[in-house]
This record gives sequence, structure tokens and C-alpha cells, in this order.
Amino acid sequence: MFDLHGRVAVVTGASSGLGRQMALGFARQGADLVIMARRIKKLEEVAEEIRALGVRCLPIQCDVTDTEQVNRAAEQVIEYYGKVDILVNNAGASRNAGVLDMTDEDWDFTMQADLTSVFKVTRAFAKYMVRQRYGRIINIASIYGQVGNTAMDTVAYHSSKGGVVNFTRAVAAELAKYNITCNTISPGYFETELTADTLKTESFRKFMEVSVPLGRYGREGELNPAAIFLASDEASYITGQNIKVDGGYTSV
Repeated sequence: MFDLHGRVAVVTGASSGLGRQMALGFARQGADLVIMARRIKKLEEVAEEIRALGVRCLPIQCDVTDTEQVNRAAEQVIEYYGKVDILVNNAGASRNAGVLDMTDEDWDFTMQADLTSVFKVTRAFAKYMVRQRYGRIINIASIYGQVGNTAMDTVAYHSSKGGVVNFTRAVAAELAKYNITCNTISPGYFETELTADTLKTESFRKFMEVSVPLGRYGREGELNPAAIFLASDEASYITGQNIKVDGGYTSV
């Protein structure tokens, strides 16, 4: 089960963190990879890790908020592999503030990075999935797309990730007739390059210990099984769903 040999998987934001982990997870299941991010040197390092697992890997430098770069990246993938089977919209960034202090600039930045980019990348790659009548689209949202929080003020991030969850439902309904599924994974607290400074603070650790039933942060690789499952043929009748990988945070 969950064999991805012969599949081509595209992962955005794959130069580090959860994107890198998922890309390696797909490679271990036999998929060929396309990894996208802005930092080409970091991408090349990840590509070497992936190739060492015996599969092909195409690194593409791309700013996922730039329509032209995204469209060209999709063309490169088709030129190189001839198809795309799996798309993981993982790239994102945010500027944190509450509703009273959030500037227009920081709101727009977060929406572009976390929501509009998902639309642009999906639009670019889904048209090729439509042609082949097959596709698996996986959007990475967040537990903060479902709930508010009392640990820190980050209204734009909550809003953008909530948008990703419902964007997923809309795309799932729209593209189902083409044998394309679209699902969301909503991670809880995972320590990555972007979150480490916050998660390592004593105050946030105490908050986590009382708000996450399992009492710990997610570990490296613990998001991979959900992504592999949704990318597989075994998940062919699952679409429009939101899988929370959060240690139980959203259950209480």
C-alpha cells in the first residue's frame, strides 16, 4: 500500500522544514520529486538527499507569489517529466500582529504568501492534471485555520489558513469530475526553521503543555504519513477533507 513509484510529486516550500520532510517522505515511497522554493542553494542540498534515495529530483527556484514564475515552473515540470501527479502547497510565511495593530502591508504580505500563492500554484499545475484526468492536490493549512488562540496575536495567519481550508473544499468540488482530489492537512505545533524561536520560549512551551493533549510538539516526519496517504491511490475516494495532525489540540 501507499506505493508512489511512477508518480511525480511537486512540493513547494521544500528547502527546509515540513516541505523538506514531506519531499523526502514521498521519495522513500518511490516518487520522483520536484522541489520549489526561493533559496536555490538550500534546494540543491535537499535534492541531493532525495536523489540518494534512488529517485529523480528537479529543484526549481520560484517565488510562489509571482504568477509568471509559478507558470514557468509548471511548464518546466511538464518539459522535464511530462506530467504531474501530486501537488503539495506547503510554502508560506506570515507577519504577526493582532487586529488592532495589523498594518495593511503586513496583512497583504501574509495573504499573498499563505493563500493567494496556493491559488496561483494550484491553477498552474491543475490544468495539466485535468488533461491527464488524474491528480492529488494537498494543501498545508494550520490548526489556526480552524480556531483562534490565546498564545499570540496573529490575525492574518488565522485568516489566510482558514481561507486555505475552504479553498480546498471549493477546488475538491470543482475538479472531482476530472478524477482530481484536493485535501488539506492542518499541522499543529511542529518545530521548524520558521517556528523554532517561538516554540522554544518557556511561555509558549507551557502553553503547549496545557493545550495539546499529547503534551509535546510534533516530531520530524510525523506529518509525512498523512501526506503520503492523501497522495496515494488508496485515498482515491477522499476529497475536500481536512486532516488535523496536531496532537489533539483541536479536539479540546
